[in-house]
Amino acid sequence: MTLSEPASHTSTIIEEAPAFVEENKDQEKSSPVQAIPLEDSKDPFLVQFDPNDPRDPKNWSVLFRWYMTAAGGILVLNATFASSAPSNAVPEMMQQFGMSIEVATLTISLFIAGYCVGPLFWGPLSEQVGRRPVFLISFLFYTGFQVGCALSKNTASILIFRFLGGTFAAAPLTNSGGVVGDIWDAKTRGKAMVLFAVAPFAGPAVGPTVAGWIITAGVSWRWIYWVLTIFAGVCLVVVALTMPETYPPAILVAKAKKLRKDTGDDRYYAPLETKNEPFVQRVNNIVGKPFKILFQEPMLLAITIYMSFLYGCLYLLFEAYPIVFTEGHHFDPGVSGLMFLPISIGGFAGVLFYLAVFEPRYERYVDEHAPSLVPPERRLEMTMVGAPLYAVSFFWFGWTSYPSISFWSPLVAGGVMGFAIFCIFLSLFNYIIDTYLFVAASALAASTVVRSIFGAVFPLFARQMFDAMNPRWASTLLGCIALIMTPIPFVLQRYGPFLRSKSKNAPDVPRAVPKKDPEMA
Repeated sequence: MTLSEPASHTSTIIEEAPAFVEENKDQEKSSPVQAIPLEDSKDPFLVQFDPNDPRDPKNWSVLFRWYMTAAGGILVLNATFASSAPSNAVPEMMQQFGMSIEVATLTISLFIAGYCVGPLFWGPLSEQVGRRPVFLISFLFYTGFQVGCALSKNTASILIFRFLGGTFAAAPLTNSGGVVGDIWDAKTRGKAMVLFAVAPFAGPAVGPTVAGWIITAGVSWRWIYWVLTIFAGVCLVVVALTMPETYPPAILVAKAKKLRKDTGDDRYYAPLETKNEPFVQRVNNIVGKPFKILFQEPMLLAITIYMSFLYGCLYLLFEAYPIVFTEGHHFDPGVSGLMFLPISIGGFAGVLFYLAVFEPRYERYVDEHAPSLVPPERRLEMTMVGAPLYAVSFFWFGWTSYPSISFWSPLVAGGVMGFAIFCIFLSLFNYIIDTYLFVAASALAASTVVRSIFGAVFPLFARQMFDAMNPRWASTLLGCIALIMTPIPFVLQRYGPFLRSKSKNAPDVPRAVPKKDPEMA
């Protein structure tokens, strides 16, 4: 693959070969892994960015690029906020439509199920037409589906609109990360991504809070969907008026078209215009390749199961919290919704912890290991902190969930849980990228789809489990499963280099041998 060919970007934030080349270049100009030259670099009609070209997103002002990063994060917040918002309106919808609790829970599960479909569609489409058209198309329909939910007259219509809404809301989950990769170099991208990464966990925690106060105000549950409509509509306007195209190959296509028009010479062309991949091969790369890699890689499979368990448990809490706080402590829906906020606060604390402690450590590792790449095992330090805390948080939450115990205790446990989730997720996310490099997007695509399946399924059995076992033993079961998974980062830290040497997909590139870190001893 040459740099003129856009790499697969099915799932999130990294374009496979180009990002790897750029990372090496940033770590050390004399790195033995050199940038792959353009095959047609001497072709005078091949359109590329000029030095300091203002059309190159990496040459935009720093302030505007941070604005674009924040806007991309808000788009993700919008989507994840919508996923959980109906949770506090379930009793009202059950009463109006005569739903069972299982069917009512589908209003959350089907939305998340849309995340399984959307990433496989929106990511590849953005590589053909660019990020901006995908944002505009997806948010236009996504806004319309929120109107459909607000006006639904029966169970079938609201469930269909929720699934379609989730499918179109998945666009920011893939393309907002792509925007971050488009506009920042590898050195700064880490800081941008850590701020962006908290949005998938902050949104689901904020949703029940807003919905709870809407229900407490005594207005119709339909106002939850009208709020989602307004939020989605505002985001659509923000995209239309303030967010230009950031995908470099798409920008070069526009530049080539302008040159052909201005000069009358049809020989000018952009690299993206030369890509003519057969349909069958493209379908295989989008759907088949990610799962082929997943089942070939025990490391990736273990990490994916762990991350998916975390994601599923996050959505499971939308059924568990009302049992503990609404039924147990007799809070109204508004106050009960506030109980979710510590999860978001814990995630933001994780951001500060990363920026203050682990980001400076990693920058030192880059200098220490240059010109070789930093071993991926260095990324696992945050997971080694977060994994034990995550298991402890479930035991803490469960065994202090008695109505006779102050609600502050399970509330704080939720904050610890949010902190641990962020540490684990960001660390393993980066570990996948560093380990699989050239096929990182495909590895992340498989992980995203499996994670979304867990997020869709877990709420379906949450209430039955917490009712049958009570919150103490249900949380204990989840804590035990988390405890069983806790050794995963420690095993990878110890045996990761050996497992990578046996991998078919982890590239054989110069890496420094991990040294014993006195700070971790």
